[in-house]
Amino acid sequence: MNIDAVWLEVSMLVDGEMAEATAEVLRRYVSGGVVIESTEIADDPDGEGYPVGMLRVCGYLPVDESLDKKRRSLEEALWYLGRIRPLPDPVFKAVGETNWVESWKKHYHPVPIGERLVIVPVWLENDNSARIEVCIDPGMAFGTGTHPTTQLCLLILEKYVVKPDHLIPPEFSGLEMIDVGCGSGILSIAGIKLGVENALGVDIDPEAITAARKNAELNGVSDRLDLEIGSVKDVLAGKYAMKCTPLVVANILAPVLIRLLDVGLGDLLTTGGILILSGILEEQEAEVLRAVQGKGLDIVDRLQQGDWVALVVSKIEHP
Repeated sequence: MNIDAVWLEVSMLVDGEMAEATAEVLRRYVSGGVVIESTEIADDPDGEGYPVGMLRVCGYLPVDESLDKKRRSLEEALWYLGRIRPLPDPVFKAVGETNWVESWKKHYHPVPIGERLVIVPVWLENDNSARIEVCIDPGMAFGTGTHPTTQLCLLILEKYVVKPDHLIPPEFSGLEMIDVGCGSGILSIAGIKLGVENALGVDIDPEAITAARKNAELNGVSDRLDLEIGSVKDVLAGKYAMKCTPLVVANILAPVLIRLLDVGLGDLLTTGGILILSGILEEQEAEVLRAVQGKGLDIVDRLQQGDWVALVVSKIEHP
């Protein structure tokens, strides 16, 4: 290895289905967070770019006395993940401090979502003032706007929070929102910028909460976004400012969604409100539907991008 190297970059090219799972493994071992970045940007008629093709999952191991042990442990963890679905071998590259900083940034571009939103990395300018800007530091936590599960949630938020024909009843003035597994805070921040008055974001990962707080500051919404370490049981126990709201979002993974439904995810929702469930592979949808219907909830909308599905669920008061 280069004796001047400060970091060992580890990266993998994976499809959208494996990006989050691969990032979850990497983040156990690397320093400073994990990036999920697009490898190719396609043009659209508005001049903005949108991500296509494979995603690059990248993180950095510090070059110190623990490097060899961490690298072996990381390679072993990736090998086990590859038993679920084949993965490419990780690529390792020694980099210096300056190169490390630039490596985070070179593939990022503003990502337009739907009709009104654009996700902008913190170091770039928003060239489209007609869109609502959500500024995110992509190196800090999950939720960069490039993954289909996040994009589906953003599309649904735009549809139901902004449009006049949304399902959320008009009597809910001062709309509040709960974001379960908030990650980078991107969904809560977008919700507030679309019209949500106040939001609560919870995550079991302290690093995610730290990242979300920084992103909330970047977007000027810290006074309207409460971010706490915890999950569904903590919210239901009344530990935070909100306990039940007309808008709830959970962008996680299907097995976790099913488990959270069992412990009361649907109870966070007021009658007539909507619960957005994302992180569901098409092949897992039937199982999630059974869990939803088993809790007396109704499916009112469905969006799909590639192999990923998002469901809009409502607690409807039946006659």
